[in-house]
Amino acid sequence: MEKVAAIEARGFIIGGALANALRCGFVPIRKSGKLPYKTVACEYSLEYGTDKVEMHEDAIAKGERILLVDDLLATGGTMGAAAKLVESLGGKIVGIAFFIELKFLKGRERLKKYNVVSLVEY
Repeated sequence: MEKVAAIEARGFIIGGALANALRCGFVPIRKSGKLPYKTVACEYSLEYGTDKVEMHEDAIAKGERILLVDDLLATGGTMGAAAKLVESLGGKIVGIAFFIELKFLKGRERLKKYNVVSLVEY
């Protein structure tokens, strides 16, 4: 794996520590308008509207293997958008990891084409 990509803000804590332990790069994925430089974006649906996540357009090179990380899997919308961003730049998602999964919200179904792991399930 070449990089760990994580969604703000709690995902940065987990993702940064993992990238350090794995001795690989770290890619921040943030809400719209928070990153400097040129970005790519992906809009996604929420229960009450839409939102957007962004990352730097040069953060991932074609063919790089990426682990996506966040603290919580709820409906899977934010992580689904993050996965689209990674893939739009040519990254290959090797796995998606969460600290906590709220199983009753069925977010894993939205991410079914990926290898998804969570440490704690409710």
